[in-house]
Amino acid sequence: MLQLNVIRTGFLLGISLVLSAIIYFFAANWGGLDRIEKVLLSAGLVLLFYGLCFVWSRFRGMLGHHTFLSNLFLAGGCIAFGTSVALIGQIYNSHADSYGLFLIWSIPALLFAWITRYNPFYILSYVLIHLTLWFYFYPSAIFYEHHDEKLMLIGVMFAAINLVVLVWTERERLQSAPLKFISFIIFHLSLLFLTDSTTFDNSGLWMNIPYIAAICAGFYYFTKIRLNKVYLTLNALAASAFAVFKFFELAAAYSSSAFFVYGLVFVALLLTANAWFFRYLNKLDGQVSESDAEQTRPDASPERNSALVGKVVSSIVTVIGVIIGSISLLGVVLLATDARDPENTIFILSLLFIIPMVLIPRMNAAVRYTLLTIGYIAGMLSLVLIEKPVLSILFLILSIAGWLRMEGRIQRLFTYALININLAVLIYQLLSPKYDEFAAIVLILFVLNAVMHLFSYSLKKDTLWQPVRESSLFFALLFLFWLTFLDDLFPYSRVLFTVLNFLLVTFLVFLFIRQNKTAYAYMSLFFWFSFLVYKYYDLLWTLLHKSVTLALLGLLTFAVTYIVARRTGANDTSTSVSFVRASSLLIIATIVLQLGFIGYQATAYESLLKNGTSIKLEIEPLDPRSLLQGDYVNLRYTISSPTQSTTGRLDQESSQSKVKVVLVPGKDGIYTFGRFLAEGDTLAGGEVVINGEMSGGRFIYYGIETYFVPEGTGLEVERNARYAYIRVNANGDARIEKLARD
Repeated sequence: MLQLNVIRTGFLLGISLVLSAIIYFFAANWGGLDRIEKVLLSAGLVLLFYGLCFVWSRFRGMLGHHTFLSNLFLAGGCIAFGTSVALIGQIYNSHADSYGLFLIWSIPALLFAWITRYNPFYILSYVLIHLTLWFYFYPSAIFYEHHDEKLMLIGVMFAAINLVVLVWTERERLQSAPLKFISFIIFHLSLLFLTDSTTFDNSGLWMNIPYIAAICAGFYYFTKIRLNKVYLTLNALAASAFAVFKFFELAAAYSSSAFFVYGLVFVALLLTANAWFFRYLNKLDGQVSESDAEQTRPDASPERNSALVGKVVSSIVTVIGVIIGSISLLGVVLLATDARDPENTIFILSLLFIIPMVLIPRMNAAVRYTLLTIGYIAGMLSLVLIEKPVLSILFLILSIAGWLRMEGRIQRLFTYALININLAVLIYQLLSPKYDEFAAIVLILFVLNAVMHLFSYSLKKDTLWQPVRESSLFFALLFLFWLTFLDDLFPYSRVLFTVLNFLLVTFLVFLFIRQNKTAYAYMSLFFWFSFLVYKYYDLLWTLLHKSVTLALLGLLTFAVTYIVARRTGANDTSTSVSFVRASSLLIIATIVLQLGFIGYQATAYESLLKNGTSIKLEIEPLDPRSLLQGDYVNLRYTISSPTQSTTGRLDQESSQSKVKVVLVPGKDGIYTFGRFLAEGDTLAGGEVVINGEMSGGRFIYYGIETYFVPEGTGLEVERNARYAYIRVNANGDARIEKLARD
């Protein structure tokens, strides 16, 4: 089984690297290819992934591995299709990250989810549908001003969708434990948003009622109807989040010394409720329904899953108490001292919180953890202002003593983080670094944590060795990852740290999987995928260079994994059903649908650019970056802000209303805003009709506000481009032909 997990991970990492390379390459917008070549390349890559899916499904040797690869390449092909749709938008300067991109992408994802019942397709469909809705209401290239009623409708829509998904997964109409978990969280977040009285002046207060009803219904359902300790615990977390959210609302409206005292009382009540709830939960042992078994880890027992979630939720509630308690304590001190040198008072109070909790032998773990952490936070804030290394050393000793008194892995991990912050403050005070030496502090912390991790292997296997090993590994990887974004400490240090980070984390992923150390393996995988995601925005290498590097690494990883699979003979008996063999006709039809869309969209855009009427518009460019499509120039036109004569019409139109605008030729051939097209209007010579959409704030959006450029050239275009040449067809649809200085 261990060999099988290593091999599966190798295949997954290899294909992930190749997919990342494809996304990076397309986002780079390399000028070495023309439009048609890019379209053919994107369609070819989609065909390549689906072709490999069919090829692997035909192999009979190592049947389990080949079936796993076939299914994995099917999912990869759907992701490649989404990338190709984004590329079409990039080639023809369609909206950056538009809802249309994710809507089109979601269709084959939903079809594949229906055909295969494969969890990755369920999750991909869920994410894409939510991105579609989000970018419909909040496009990245335009600002929409939504009124309270529409914001309420948006929140209700997200809540309703996630409630439906939650009910379907609970009734097992959808077999997806991750989808059930995600929909539960988003459902509660949506309702929590609707209770925000600062956003909804009139209805926010009333929305507290349905949310309280939803929380109560959750407690009733997961205790009386279908007992599930995992979701009962998550429901308790939702109730805690609601209480905390209301506390901050009240704090913003009624902050005073008395209120902050009430904040400390609130923390005490929150911790009491937390302790009471988990005592009640423990009484439910032996009554757990089988539905608990579907949570978090399929191979874990229901009791283990509920205990794990319980520890996490208890820790989150305690952390919330820490935050509120810290704010309340600092608020009381600042208001009481009238903001006159409060750091000494805060430091003394922090010692009063810490020392008793370290010395008192018997104390409720949640209370001890909360009071210690409040003391740590208050103390470290005061140390930054006092700037005395002796006090920082004393405080570090107390922090380590408090860490030794902690119980629980998560609590110790959090306290270990505070120790690292304490160390950072101390190092800063000892070295007195300048701003550009910040990387030196991060490097020292990386070395200290790496040494601590190595040292942990010499410790006896008592209650301390595991939290030391886990915490030191996490923060060593965190600080190493951080170093890959900071300026060079010495020549090429950033390159060195980047290479070291990738090689070390990749090695640790396979090492921990082989040693069956699940927590360490997940931790390493987190930093591995974080590297791929965040390096997209890192300017150390160009996207093109990163693309080539990741492609080579991906192919190498895949090849090595395949060779190891053949030599070890470890077969995958758990994956025996190939989706292609089971539903080949439906899958082929879905693939043809995708390729047909790519061809249709490219043909339609080419026809518009070839046959549309050419007009010249004055622009004001900006320089952001798209999620999938790379760098682009965000354009604003003089026709985007109409003349004063249209004020009445603009005031009547709501955000996202469709309009048709008549453009008239002016001086130097530059077209300007003429009027809104009314029914029965006839056009004068040279006038052109263009489709628009109201965005709020008396601004019109024409769908030509994004112009994609090769990576790193956006600022140059922004400096030099003054005009855009646009092609408009007879229906009023427009596309950018080019930008120019004259």
